[in-house]
Amino acid sequence: MQFRYIGRSGLRVSPICLGTMTFASQCDEAEAFRIMDKAYEAGINFFDTAELYPVPPDAALVGETERIVGRWLKTKPRESIILATKVAGAASGWLVPPIRHGLTAIDRFHIERAVEGSLKRLGTDYIDLYQMHWSDTVVPIEESLRAFDALVQSGKVRYIGTSNDTAYGTTKALMVSRYEKYARFESIQNNFSLLNRRALDEIAALCRGEQISLLPYSPLAGGVLSGKYNQNHRAKGRFSDYMASSNKRQRLMAARFMNEKTLASTQEYLRIAHEAGLDPVTMAIAWSKQFDFVASTIIGATSAEQLDASLAALHVTLSSDLLKACDNVHAHTLYPMG
Repeated sequence: MQFRYIGRSGLRVSPICLGTMTFASQCDEAEAFRIMDKAYEAGINFFDTAELYPVPPDAALVGETERIVGRWLKTKPRESIILATKVAGAASGWLVPPIRHGLTAIDRFHIERAVEGSLKRLGTDYIDLYQMHWSDTVVPIEESLRAFDALVQSGKVRYIGTSNDTAYGTTKALMVSRYEKYARFESIQNNFSLLNRRALDEIAALCRGEQISLLPYSPLAGGVLSGKYNQNHRAKGRFSDYMASSNKRQRLMAARFMNEKTLASTQEYLRIAHEAGLDPVTMAIAWSKQFDFVASTIIGATSAEQLDASLAALHVTLSSDLLKACDNVHAHTLYPMG
């Protein structure tokens, strides 16, 4: 396995990262331990969580994912794990409404208290990568970066990153860090998959130009690229929940990845994977991790068995012919011309 560095940091990570947002909602603690053990034994050293997890949102469970990860972390040498978590802010309302006091904006006050909460739940005295979960439209980035820099200087956080951000927002943050001599974002965690290639435009150029790394999440487009929705459009799961949600953004997310064009494209990707002798899950994740600006692709699971096809991508490199076939699907099925 070829490990990669995140941005210009000293964090050397496996090309696949285990995401944990299903823990406590879609799988219990015992199964979560089995999932993390299996990933760790396969060579995964990078684990990602967030203060707001689990998903789907449940006010009563917020923070429980970090607690589960923390209890598991005690069973492994801490230095063998690269641990990432995220601080939420004003934009967090698209997943969870402001359900507790202080969940308002990514300001100095909230960052200082949020990191203490995460450290306590995770049972550790430092976080390897502390990320802004969403870009904040309320607090100036200067204030957020000043607070993040203080955490780095204190040793509670090694490096910082952003998530669900734009090329403009990330560039602005990098400029502030440069001129104010603050710790800078070393990574950007955004949605990226065969069905969502927007990162190949401005984000890719930003990552290459500024030496930061993309950490793609949802490489299966919420499970669509596994093919399960092609077999049964009414399949139970997160998208069914989102389609019926009262939250407008959740409904838009579901419609974006489960519609006539995406299902038609997925059918073609399933065919290509079958002809190549690959599980479609393996192919989709291998596609995501191939890019030079990607440090580690974030996968998820609700059972240990579900990890098999994802972990197989660790040892798969897609051929140029297969990549060209995937590009043709994108050009002619998902975005047909004329």
